[in-house]
Amino acid sequence: MKETDIIHIALENLEKYTGFRTTWKENAKDPFDGSLIIDFKGDKLRFLAEVKAELRTHQVHNIIERFGKEKQLIFIAAKIYPTTKNYLREQSLAYLEANGNIYINKNGLMVWIDTNKPFQLGKNKTNRAFTKTGIKTVFHFLLDENLVNQTHREIANTVNIGLGNVNYILNGLKEGGFLIKFNNEQYKLNEKQKLLEKWMEAYKEKLQPDLLIGTFRFLKETDFTNWKEIPLKNMQTCWGGEPAGDLLTNHLRPEELTLYTMENRPELIKNYRLVPDDKGNVRVYKKFWNIDETNDNVVPPLLVYTDLINKNDKRCTETAQIIYDEFIKNNI
Repeated sequence: MKETDIIHIALENLEKYTGFRTTWKENAKDPFDGSLIIDFKGDKLRFLAEVKAELRTHQVHNIIERFGKEKQLIFIAAKIYPTTKNYLREQSLAYLEANGNIYINKNGLMVWIDTNKPFQLGKNKTNRAFTKTGIKTVFHFLLDENLVNQTHREIANTVNIGLGNVNYILNGLKEGGFLIKFNNEQYKLNEKQKLLEKWMEAYKEKLQPDLLIGTFRFLKETDFTNWKEIPLKNMQTCWGGEPAGDLLTNHLRPEELTLYTMENRPELIKNYRLVPDDKGNVRVYKKFWNIDETNDNVVPPLLVYTDLINKNDKRCTETAQIIYDEFIKNNI
């Protein structure tokens, strides 16, 4: 769905359900998508607007980091996820959904509607770059952009996927505008920030649930407190999520431990004295990448950042931003 369609539908439904009169103006030169005036019984509320098809917390956070916490900002989207709505309200940031749901807390005026049925986005053709196999491959490209110019067989061998998938994935990236030619023979990634955001969403929804080996607790409670002293099997098992965030920044005290591993379930239980527990505070996932960076007991910073942002937790988001600035920003 185009941004202009989202705006038109959202403002139409807002006026329908509230009676508010609205004025929209596109901003050709402004970094935001446009400006919105909402007339509430003579009180004119003015906003800078950011428009998305689907809005998630990490996108909000990135915009705030880029432009500052602008109190005059409103987010307009066809769909805003519940955790993102909570985050926006906590930050006193306004939002408007295509179905007319709205939140404004400004100049002593509070408007909060959250009862309208979700607006159904039209179904798009599946982009093979964001299937489970594509998600693994794109992660490798984000870690090492030179890989996009290797042969299809070299890409397949590096990612450990079927050779026939590579062409579909590369074409999917081209169709999305994420892979472009920069000379007669070579390609490069394009819109890398947008690609990262799309990858993070797809990873959380499609791939990560399939990677889960199990949820555990330690046989000895003190092992959780002393998690840094646990000897992980080199290059087979490494910290992700909160513990990785702490190791990279010394800024986060983990409340949940995350491991990525090539070890099987019995080996994990034996080697790390783990006990299966659905309510446990240790989550273990299969390792899905084959490009390891210098820190051999921590997953790549890109995955640490993703894990932390996807937690939708203030502590984790702050640490994720430190990691982004130090390890990721210059390559995106």
